[in-house]
Amino acid sequence: MASRLEINFIRLLSRCETIASEQRGEAEWRLEKYVAALEEMLVALRKSHSKPTPEVLTEYTRKIDFLKGLLEAEKLTSATEKALANQFLAPGRTPTIASQRMAATKTVHMQTKARCTGEMRDELLGTEHQTQTYGTEGLHLDEHQSAAELEAVLQHHHNLQEKLAEDMLSLARNLKNNTLAAQNIIKLDNQTLSQSMRQADQNFEKLKTESERLEQHTKKSVNWLLWLMLIMVSFSFISMILFIRFFPRLR
Repeated sequence: MASRLEINFIRLLSRCETIASEQRGEAEWRLEKYVAALEEMLVALRKSHSKPTPEVLTEYTRKIDFLKGLLEAEKLTSATEKALANQFLAPGRTPTIASQRMAATKTVHMQTKARCTGEMRDELLGTEHQTQTYGTEGLHLDEHQSAAELEAVLQHHHNLQEKLAEDMLSLARNLKNNTLAAQNIIKLDNQTLSQSMRQADQNFEKLKTESERLEQHTKKSVNWLLWLMLIMVSFSFISMILFIRFFPRLR
């Protein structure tokens, strides 16, 4: 059964998804504040004794990260940058509340993609309507200007793609280096462990040898002590017989 904290978290998350699906102005501040509150509640959920399963917590984290990424993408100035940033957003996989047929973040993602695509198209072809009102002489000038702007936007988009490819290549290179370093560390640890195990085996063999020698030495000492006691008893017995023989009892 969900705790009161989790119920409040789900309600606030559902409210954030609803706000994200609506058309918001620049003065809209609630979503950012609500997402910050969701992060704090998620931390409290992780520390709670009646916390949800790890799979549910992972889904909650995924939805919060999606909303944070959506807010960051909306702060970009270029429609092309917004579209690229939106491509890397990962919406939730399951509905937040039972009345939803599909995850609300998926719906928000599709709406945002469509809106960014429309803004990018308007940015690329925004001067088309203006050229229709000009004369024949101004028409060619505006077409040339529109083509130049289109080429500049496409070049900017190409530069962004190249930068993204370079970042991904650098990330892959760093990941490879970290993996190789981790493999070397593991290899050295295995060698140290093997050496320690060999040393332990050698110490065990030495301890076994010394134990056997000590046991043999103990057996020898016991044997000598036994023989000494037998000699003393025999000597005492013989002495007693001789004493009786040489000193008979007085009558």
